[in-house]
Amino acid sequence: MPVFTTDDGVRLAYREQGQGARAVLFVHGWSTDGAVWDQLFAALKDEPLRLVAVDLRGTGGSDRVATGAALERHVQDVRALARHLGLRRYAVVGHSMGGQVAQLLAARAPGELDGAVLVCAVPARGLPLPPPVRALFRGATGDAQAFETIYRQATRQLPAGALAALVAMSLAQQAPAIEGGYDAFTGASFEPELEQIRCPVLVLATDDPFLSPAVLRELQVKKIPGAALAYLPGPGHYPQVEAPAQTAAVVAAFLAGLPRV
Repeated sequence: MPVFTTDDGVRLAYREQGQGARAVLFVHGWSTDGAVWDQLFAALKDEPLRLVAVDLRGTGGSDRVATGAALERHVQDVRALARHLGLRRYAVVGHSMGGQVAQLLAARAPGELDGAVLVCAVPARGLPLPPPVRALFRGATGDAQAFETIYRQATRQLPAGALAALVAMSLAQQAPAIEGGYDAFTGASFEPELEQIRCPVLVLATDDPFLSPAVLRELQVKKIPGAALAYLPGPGHYPQVEAPAQTAAVVAAFLAGLPRV
């Protein structure tokens, strides 16, 4: 995979597909890496898009780091990737914690984004979890059983082999990414900044056991100016893995409706 170096010397890996005029940056969530978008990329292969998925610092092919990164640092890294690719304008698709990164990016860099898709995104106010769940998530480093429990609780229709692939992806991460990522997405607090978002935003909701359509409508659609809700019944928290073709159709339709590049 290609890599680039950030302003603080961390090398970040990314995968790229397509030569379309519309560039779309994909940001993964907690405990995964850019490979979580592979099935979605395959479903979008015939679309006129340039798709780029980053491995956030501490994950996948990117450099391991001594401490977990804050959401603000991830925003800086995504913007640095856009500059590295020579992009003046682009759309962003963020999943879960990556959806928080997409929200914060849209609020702080409104002149760069053509649009944003929030896939089962954690709200800007964070997502505090009960103590037993916190212990399960934050202490999951290297624990296959813990990750399997988390993914079984979070999903509804994983294809054969997908659970093992997700667990393997998570086991490859070290403690700073797991613990720091958990602290970042649960402790987020930038909801007032959502009023600054000016690009079109699509909130993609599913039958997510953690983030229901009602919750996302209240905490994202009503908070982000002009945001729209799309409900995809069936999958849980990982629709790009559980229902990639259906998720691709929703994402492609939204991107096609954005102003021409």
